Parts: sequence; structure tokens; C-alpha cells
Amino acid sequence: MSTVSDSHSHDMQRKPIEEYGFYGRLSSDFPSQVIIDVTEVCNLACVHCPHPEFKKSDYYDTRYLDPELNKKIVDEIKELGQNKTQYIRYSSEGEPLIHPKGYEMIEYATRNSGVFVTLTTNGTIMNEKRTRRLLDAGVHMIDISIDAYTPETYAKIRVNGDLNVTKKNVLNLLAWIKQTGASTKVVVSFIEQPQNSCEVDAFESFWKEQGVDSVVVRRLHSAAGAVVNVAQIMRAEQAREVRRPCVYPWERIVLNPRGFLAFCPADWTHGSSIGDFRTTTIAQVWSSDFYQSLRDAHIRNDYKAHVFCGQCPDWKQTRWPNEGRGYADLIGELQQ
Repeated sequence: MSTVSDSHSHDMQRKPIEEYGFYGRLSSDFPSQVIIDVTEVCNLACVHCPHPEFKKSDYYDTRYLDPELNKKIVDEIKELGQNKTQYIRYSSEGEPLIHPKGYEMIEYATRNSGVFVTLTTNGTIMNEKRTRRLLDAGVHMIDISIDAYTPETYAKIRVNGDLNVTKKNVLNLLAWIKQTGASTKVVVSFIEQPQNSCEVDAFESFWKEQGVDSVVVRRLHSAAGAVVNVAQIMRAEQAREVRRPCVYPWERIVLNPRGFLAFCPADWTHGSSIGDFRTTTIAQVWSSDFYQSLRDAHIRNDYKAHVFCGQCPDWKQTRWPNEGRGYADLIGELQQ
């Protein structure tokens, strides 16, 4: 068992630019992480998430990713991502399993991509038939976001959810894996915040005792500034620090429910969209002048031409390969 924290400290001095670029798990040929964001629709209204406000905005349109685009991206990863893409992560601005074809899309990726496939879910609608199908397909990892140890805290944080239901679903998942001999790894995660910080130890102890493969404790972030109160706190904390580049432009790409490729997984305003995936490819975008300009902006700490990144206070939350153990390292360990 292991515990991963996404929070870490940095020196006040900006490191030499040689520290940033394509090295380790990061490839200039193809992203090491591909995030497939399958829907904007969610059944919860978590207090740390922008979704409740996003749902009221002009950006929201109950979108679902076209399964044909899922097939297109998986096929490209199969062709060009081998030994470069560390994993595909099915996640979303909503709940991935709400997508009517969510299970089918994940199954297609697991059977055809040739790389590690993970699912991040709130775990509230994982019924037996559908979950067993995921296990039969060989999905490599399921990461369930829970964020609480007690039902009372869960109800406050994961609004509209019931911890008793979610806990039962995860325990059933663990039992089905044991029963079938499936190789799927199970991770449970916890975003530490004022409402639940007193439950971290109990959460870790309980789920390790149940046999999960890892417990991930994350630091609260602002979703690229979308959670305004958190963004204000983070900006105040960082006022005297020298910003360093965010790893995302060197590490990952996102296919969002609109069918567009984007460079940021925390984008709720379409501010990181790059191109329509219907008319381009990952390889074309990854080597484009735009991506190079974005990377240069991060290296120079000059975001005049890249306002979305410039206003984001979450750069400290991303971890470069030489900055200690992070989520990508956990995925690497689970693949062994």
C-alpha cells in the first residue's frame, strides 16, 4: 500500500530553465498522458468543484463526447503513443459513467490502445453488471473520489451523495476483483480541505485495511482559478514566490466533450482549447507552433499571449519528474 500527496514545496528561487522540458516520462513526440473528458454532466455538486457554478454558465451545454472521437483518439494512441503515452485517463468535468456509452468507450480503449487505461469516478453509480464489464475488459485502474471518512462530512462535501452507497460500491468492487481474479487496481482519493482535514488519517487507515492498492491525498486547488475563494488564498500565499513552469504543456493533452483538444485538464471556460479534433490529430497539435509558444511562455514566465495560464494560481500543484513522487509515479508503480 502507498499514500500519495499531490502537495509539495518549492524553492523561492526560480530553477534554471534546464530543469524544465522533455525528459524522463515526458516525450516531445507524443503526450505521456491523454485525458479523455467524456461529459459535462454530473450527479453531484461537490463544494470544492466549479461544476455547480459551471452548470449555470453559458459554457455548460450538457455535452457528451462523440464515441467516434473516442475511437479516433484511442486508435491514434495505438499507432503513435506506444512507449510514449504512460496512460489514458477517463475523467471529466462531470461523472464519466453517466455518459450513455461511457462503459463502451472505456472498454474500447482498454482492448485497443495498447497502453494503461484508468477511470476516475465518484463511484456513486457503479452497479454490478456494468462494473463487472469493466473488469472483464481489463481496465487497469479505477480511482474513486471520496473525500470523507464519515457520512456527515461526505454529505457536506459531496453534495447530493451518500457515503453509505459509495462505500458499498467500492467494497463490492474490491470483492468482485478478488472473486474474479481481475488485475484491475483500485485507488481511493481524498482532497484535503477545511471540512475534512481531521479525517485524513482515519480515511487512509480504513481503506488500506479494505485492501485498496493506494490512497491518494490531494491538496485543494482552484481549478485554474475557477474556484474563486481558493484562488484568492493561493495567490496570497504565492505573492512572494517566483513562478516556475507548469508541467502540463510538456505532459498531457485533453479531449473535451465538445470534441476539442485542450492543454489544461482544469479548464471550465474553454480557455485552453487548441483545435477541433474532428479536423486535426494529437500529433499535429503536440508539435504545433501554438504548443511551442505556450511552452516558451512558461519557460520565460511571460504570459502576455497566454492569458489563461497567466491567471492560473495552480502551477505549484503540478509536479515535474525530478520533483518527487506524484500521481504519474503512482501509475508507473501500479503498472509493474
